[in-house]
Amino acid sequence: MDSFSSSSSHTLSVIEANSSLASMREGNRGFIVKVGSESELRTKHAEADPIRLARSKSKVTIGDGGFVLEDVPHLTDYIPDLTTYTNPLQFNPSYSVVKQYFVNPDDTVAQRIVVRKGGLRGTHFRRAGPRERVISLWFLMSVAEMQVFFEPDEVSACIVTCGGLCPGLNTVIREIVCGLYHMYGVTKVLGIEGGYKGFYARNTIPLTPKVVNDIHKRGGTILGTSRGGQDTMKIVDSIQDRGINQVYIIGGDGTQKGASSIYAEIESRGLKVSVVGIPKTIDNDIAVIDKSFGFDTAVEEAQRAINAAHVEAESGENGVGLVKLMGRDSGFIAMYATLASRDVDCCLIPESPFYLEGPGGLFEFMEHRLRENGHMVIVIAEGAGQNLVEEHLPDMEHKDASGNKVLLDVGLWLSHKIKDHFAKRKIVMNLKYIDPTYMIRAIPSNASDNVYCTLLAHSAVHGAMAGYSGFTVGPVNGRHAYIPIYRVTEKQNKVCITDRMWARLLSSTNQPSFLSPEDIEEAKSKRESSILDLQMFLADGKASSEDGDFSATS
Repeated sequence: MDSFSSSSSHTLSVIEANSSLASMREGNRGFIVKVGSESELRTKHAEADPIRLARSKSKVTIGDGGFVLEDVPHLTDYIPDLTTYTNPLQFNPSYSVVKQYFVNPDDTVAQRIVVRKGGLRGTHFRRAGPRERVISLWFLMSVAEMQVFFEPDEVSACIVTCGGLCPGLNTVIREIVCGLYHMYGVTKVLGIEGGYKGFYARNTIPLTPKVVNDIHKRGGTILGTSRGGQDTMKIVDSIQDRGINQVYIIGGDGTQKGASSIYAEIESRGLKVSVVGIPKTIDNDIAVIDKSFGFDTAVEEAQRAINAAHVEAESGENGVGLVKLMGRDSGFIAMYATLASRDVDCCLIPESPFYLEGPGGLFEFMEHRLRENGHMVIVIAEGAGQNLVEEHLPDMEHKDASGNKVLLDVGLWLSHKIKDHFAKRKIVMNLKYIDPTYMIRAIPSNASDNVYCTLLAHSAVHGAMAGYSGFTVGPVNGRHAYIPIYRVTEKQNKVCITDRMWARLLSSTNQPSFLSPEDIEEAKSKRESSILDLQMFLADGKASSEDGDFSATS
């Protein structure tokens, strides 16, 4: 077992020294960390960027063999004398009989489980779940077992959903409410209506197990949602005025950045409030975690559209079924739906550039496939080929309330280009265009996602009751973990076109890669550079330790 226990004062010095090193490795030269002290000097630039600020204050421990723990904040980091309470789970008949239900406070989850012999062990995260000793001896030298940092009667929790819809939102809401009620005896839970704006502009909904009993059978979110409109000061004022001390925030990249900003303001005010992020995106583009909730449902529902397109294509002369699926920057839905279907002849995603005209282009491949089979099915992610569309519609750039670029309809554009091409060639062709994007995200979650949403919600509840804050939850290599929010917002998860999964797709569809040798080399170099960054970070940490800058825990 990995041990990272030490005295409280020594550990704080290690954390802050490693924080400085981590910030330097990320190129954040503006941060100055006062080693051994709880105070930190930050530039105005850092204060304006909550994610960079969170990274600068990261709790990093380096151990033997290249072991790195990226821990999450805890209320005792800035409120050292918190009262602890008996954990009600020890008296709960459903959980007290399960011997291994509680997790060891020193358990960690490895981000990478495949390493080479003699290689670095790499980054780890704190394992999620209820604590016997709610906080590790790493922070406090004597903590009675079976304790939590909130008394059930004092908890006033709230839940908010932000951003676009996704299958499973109602399931997560339901399981947070039921988990708080049935596991910890918490009875005061509010739903914030209409996204972040609802904290100061809309009413709240009291949530009980009876109110949320059947909501998992519906699509959407019973709380409503919105994009943008975040005013951190007003939100924290509302949280403080209402006496809320647990905030559960469900949303994607922008929402989690907002959660980090809210946590930073709560910390600066010294409030005993746990802020928990639950990552949500139908595109599966959240970094670090294995997958996002709603993704399995989206892939399953996409099959219906692909099946319909295949039937249409088979039934007509030179039939072409064109299906547009969700995937703004990441093509996971399109890729997995294609692999699951086996009826798709060509899959186009944002990560893999393609072109239409000329040798090796899409049109040449289509002509070949139609001569060979008499029909074909094309799946395209909504973010694919945007550069091609923009060449023809250069003045159509707009942004939504979240600051995201409004994508042009590449499916409709491509359907017109295909029709024009075959008309010029005087080749008979029947094309049917199907766009199921909003149908897919509005349906209830399937059985697999329902179970996953339950685990996410329970992990979030356990973490909040244990006093952790400013973190997000999710599975890492099959084990649920508490992850610093900045780790899931600093970059997006994307399909690696030099990975074996994309090779499997190319083998399944027998489509060309549409890539030049330069494109392939660029993709490989990006992948290798991320590994090199970790090696340099650990090498710097070892050198600093030898020079006496800080002591790595063993």
